Amino acid sequence: MNNDKVNKLSTEELFNKEITKIERLRSVILIGLLAAEAVLLLVIYLIFIEDYMNLFKSNIAIFSILLFTVLIIIYESLIHYFMGRKNKPFFFNPRLFGFFNSFSEITLLTILLVVIVEHSGQILILKAPAALTYFIFIVLSTFRLNYKLSVFTGTLAAAEYILISCFYTNYAPEIAEITYPALTEMQYLGQGLIMIITGIAAAFVSNLIKKKMIASWKSIQEKNEIIDLFGQQISPEIVKNILDKRHELSGKRQNVCIMFLDIRQFTPFVEHHQPEEVVNYLNTLFGFMIDIVQSHNGVINQFLGDGFMATFGAPVKSGNSSLHATKAAIEIIKTLDLKNKEGSIPHTRIGIGLHYDEAVTGNIGSSVRKQYSITGRVVIMASRIEQLNKKYNTNLLISKEVYEQLTDKIRKYFEWLDDTRVKGSERLISIYKYIDEIKSLPENNKTA
Repeated sequence: MNNDKVNKLSTEELFNKEITKIERLRSVILIGLLAAEAVLLLVIYLIFIEDYMNLFKSNIAIFSILLFTVLIIIYESLIHYFMGRKNKPFFFNPRLFGFFNSFSEITLLTILLVVIVEHSGQILILKAPAALTYFIFIVLSTFRLNYKLSVFTGTLAAAEYILISCFYTNYAPEIAEITYPALTEMQYLGQGLIMIITGIAAAFVSNLIKKKMIASWKSIQEKNEIIDLFGQQISPEIVKNILDKRHELSGKRQNVCIMFLDIRQFTPFVEHHQPEEVVNYLNTLFGFMIDIVQSHNGVINQFLGDGFMATFGAPVKSGNSSLHATKAAIEIIKTLDLKNKEGSIPHTRIGIGLHYDEAVTGNIGSSVRKQYSITGRVVIMASRIEQLNKKYNTNLLISKEVYEQLTDKIRKYFEWLDDTRVKGSERLISIYKYIDEIKSLPENNKTA
């Protein structure tokens, strides 16, 4: 099974789960509405009892309505109970249950009307408020978020209503003539047509709600994709910024500061230690280094075995990216020196290179797998500058482009080292080295 089928299955399962919750809510609402209807009709009956008796000659109508209310409450309570169970009944099918439930509710109401007509000898009930209960079922069909089901409910209600109305008008004339000869097929057909139109209107509403729900799910899925895309590479603050400016994830040109970090003498270390020791060593180093990068609005793009590449200024802009990157590099060096002195890690030396220039940033890959990538000359130059640390026996080198972005407070930690060429380029670049003799790290002020 491919990823698309897996995603589709997961979405369908999620949708069915929500529909189950909504169906249970619908049952509660329906119980409340029908109970309220029964109580109010009873109040009206008590107030206008004489007029009622003149029309129906007996209490069969009001008693039937109360009995129907009790039956539908029991039915909906059972639906609410079974829908809430983890193990659904064997006959439960999410695609068919809504149609079964709708058919049951509409038919129960139709049976109620037939019982009243048969026992009262009056077809006036077909024009009474009780017949309008059909519309409650039609309107609440929107909860199922299936436009076909709303149309089905409206059409079924209209069909059953018109059927019993025409039957008693044409095939039981003794009832129709005794009670209300003014009632005609035209009136029944008109009311049935209104039921169908109501069902269609409910279908539009349910379809709109469904689209909005799916849009919300897609929005959540996009957020999850962003989290999956960047994993634990970025801080929660940057995640929020990305979600607010997600359009910046598409390919675009922007100036960034790239950091390359390399652990010195890593190969000899690997040769003399067990794999588990190597992993613990890297986790210890990368643990505090990642925290420092993230605290300065940086993103770890990729790990390189004995180092990593980090970006400042993308995927979203965060002020002076060169300043953030430089502060992060200095803090990494200072923290590493402290851990070396404490002896909490094997003695470790690193090299860091920083370069600031334009890059193309964005998601690269297929619909199945994407990776946020930084491409351009700036990446190559930052990597080459980092390699120059070996040549000059330094631990942090920055390009002139980075140096010019720094504040005077930070520049004093650097001095010009050389104008040199890097591998693969004929152009001279000016590089500045970090002055290790200065021990006091400036206060971590991101606006400095």
